[in-house]
Amino acid sequence: MKIRLAHSPDADDAFMFYGLAKNKIDTEGIEYEHVLKDIQTLNEWAKEGRMEVTAISAHAYAYVKDKYAVLTHGGSIGKNYGPMIIANQSITLESLKGKKIAIPGKMTSAYLSLKLCFPDFQEVLVNFDEIMDEVKKGTVDAGLIIHEGQLTYQEKGFYKIVDMGEWWFKKTGMVLPMGVNAIRRDLPEDIKKKVSKQLKESIQYSLDNREAALDYALAFGRGLSRDIADKFVGMWVNERTIEMGEEGKNAIRQFLNEGEKAKLIPPIGEIEFVS
Repeated sequence: MKIRLAHSPDADDAFMFYGLAKNKIDTEGIEYEHVLKDIQTLNEWAKEGRMEVTAISAHAYAYVKDKYAVLTHGGSIGKNYGPMIIANQSITLESLKGKKIAIPGKMTSAYLSLKLCFPDFQEVLVNFDEIMDEVKKGTVDAGLIIHEGQLTYQEKGFYKIVDMGEWWFKKTGMVLPMGVNAIRRDLPEDIKKKVSKQLKESIQYSLDNREAALDYALAFGRGLSRDIADKFVGMWVNERTIEMGEEGKNAIRQFLNEGEKAKLIPPIGEIEFVS
C-alpha cells in the first residue's frame, strides 16, 4: 500500500523522518511517498483530506477532525518555549494594541496562541520565512516567528516581546502543542497501527543515530549552522515526539478548549488519538 506522508521542509521534520526516508525502517510492505510543503499549505490540504498522513498545526485539528485522527508520535511540543513576537526595538506587548503583526497563517498554532494571549491587533499574512524581512522593513510593527527564527532572531537584530510557550506555561503549567501528525480516519485500522508504529520507529532511529540524522536534516535547515540545527532539532524532536503521552494529549485538549471558549475555533468535542 502507498501512503503519502506530508510534512514541512524543515530540519526537525526531516530529522524525525530520516529513518523512513532512507529506508532504515521495516515498512512491512507500505511504500511511503514524502510530500514536502509549508505548514499553512498542509493545513489547507488537510481540510480536503488530501494526504493519508500529514503534519498539521494542533490548531488546525479543529477544522479537520472529521477526516483525521491525531497520531501520538511526531508531535512538536514545547515546554516553556514556543513561537515569539519580535520587533525592531524593545517594546511592551501592550504597545502593539491595534498595530500590525505579521502572522505565518491563520490555522497555525502560533496564531491561535497569540489570539488567546493578545487578541487586539491587525493581522498581516506573510510567509513564515519572510516575516523577519517585513519587520525589518517596517511594513509591520512586529512579527510572529516560528521554526528556526526562534534561535536566530537576536543575531539578526530583533528583540523578543513575548514567547508564547512561556506565556502558556505561566498561564496553565502545560506544554504548548504546536504541530502533530494526523492520519486519515478512513484508512483500515491495521494500516493505522502499522503507520503509527513505523513513525515511532523512525523517530527513535533518528535519535539513536543522531549524527547521521542531523547530517540529513541539515539539507533542510535553510543555511543553519550545525550547532543551531542541532539545538533546533533538540527543541522539537525529543521524548514527547516519540510519544506525547497524557501530558501532550491533555495539552492539546486544553489548548483547543481555550480556543473554543474564546470563540476562535468551532466546537471541538472528543479528540481521537491513534497510538
